Amino acid sequence: MKYFTLDEFDSPDLPNSGINMDANFLSMLDDARHMADIPFKINSGYRTKEHNYKVGGKEKSSHLAGKAADIACSTSRERWIIITTLQDTGFNRIGIANNFIHVDSDENKSPNVIWTY
Repeated sequence: MKYFTLDEFDSPDLPNSGINMDANFLSMLDDARHMADIPFKINSGYRTKEHNYKVGGKEKSSHLAGKAADIACSTSRERWIIITTLQDTGFNRIGIANNFIHVDSDENKSPNVIWTY
């Protein structure tokens, strides 16, 4: 990866757990970061079951499989750039919150969806 290190994706309760991230997901995310030409700060990547429960994540969260990330954003312009480049890279599962964008590549879930929190 050119723009990220695996530790950015660690579950806070398990050092070095970023290694559990899906390689294809990371490659696509790295491509999106390159296209965006703005930093992507990862708020959440891989999650242990315990951490997922603590933060109120869904029982079948894609974070548990290492196929999801939450990317911080603070302006509408950043949000537009992040979402556009994620879609241009081929991501088709995006969640929009006030201060982050969720993206995942979970093939076990419905494709071509955008939701809000």
